[in-house]
Amino acid sequence: MKKLSIMVPCYNEEENVVPMSEALVKQLDAMPEYDYEILFIDNCSTDGTRALLRKICEGNKKIKAIFNTRNFGQFNSPYHAICQTTGDCTITICCDFQDPIDMIPRFVEEWENGYKIVCGVKTSSKESKLMYALRSLYYKLIKKTSKAEQIEHFTGFGLYDKSFVNVLRELDDPIPFIRGIVGELGPKFKTIEYEQPQRRAGKTSNNFYSLYDAAMLSFTSYTKIGPRIAVFGGAFMSAASVIAAIVCAILKIIDPRAFFTTGTAAIILTILFVGGLQLFFLGLLGEYIMNINVRVMKRPLVIEEERLNFDD
Repeated sequence: MKKLSIMVPCYNEEENVVPMSEALVKQLDAMPEYDYEILFIDNCSTDGTRALLRKICEGNKKIKAIFNTRNFGQFNSPYHAICQTTGDCTITICCDFQDPIDMIPRFVEEWENGYKIVCGVKTSSKESKLMYALRSLYYKLIKKTSKAEQIEHFTGFGLYDKSFVNVLRELDDPIPFIRGIVGELGPKFKTIEYEQPQRRAGKTSNNFYSLYDAAMLSFTSYTKIGPRIAVFGGAFMSAASVIAAIVCAILKIIDPRAFFTTGTAAIILTILFVGGLQLFFLGLLGEYIMNINVRVMKRPLVIEEERLNFDD
């Protein structure tokens, strides 16, 4: 009998964790031809999520839990949990019910048809239209500039065959970006479209800084667009500065008084513009350097505090 692993990352999901476990058990019990395990990984919640997970695990030995010692971010914790699953395939699903549970049978069906990876792709969302539009713009930009294949509106929700999970286990990357890894190292995949529902309860832990981190991680890991723009932009500004200097010299010869008023203003504005451009590219270069720095340190993905319902 094949075994399905369901991985659920959570952080401050006390309103959702019990309904999610019940919904998953109901869905998986309706698929008696498969054995299953459900693994929750808690990223150091500060509410009652952990207490509820203990009760859930006590009532069902097929439900497991990992408690992290602290919050290790939105990418490391789920990635680590995927690598701890034992099924023939692993399905990742968010605890807030924005990933439809009823898509699990469709994922498994495509898996049985031979696909090693099945990706859930959002075609629309019942959340903020502005956020969806911004995400669409981001995905198109990263897809155009990335050296690896990128899947638009793929958040990680999907099915991964055990063979691909083994690939993830062998990677030595302290800041893994699962969406990029699927496009770069994954085998042929199948996409299934869905409409993202609203969050069932609670507040999202995503904010501007977490979304910015996600965007920068993808850009600095899979694109060279930033340094390339800096190189060509710098060359263009240098050439423009030489031309501007020649023009200013000519204007000064023609009419020194007019140059003093118009030329000085132009020089000041140019200095401010070039200075701002330099700061921008220094910051962008810093993002690449920080990315390299974290990878060089080779720190662990997470540090576990406790495991529940693991035989070992």
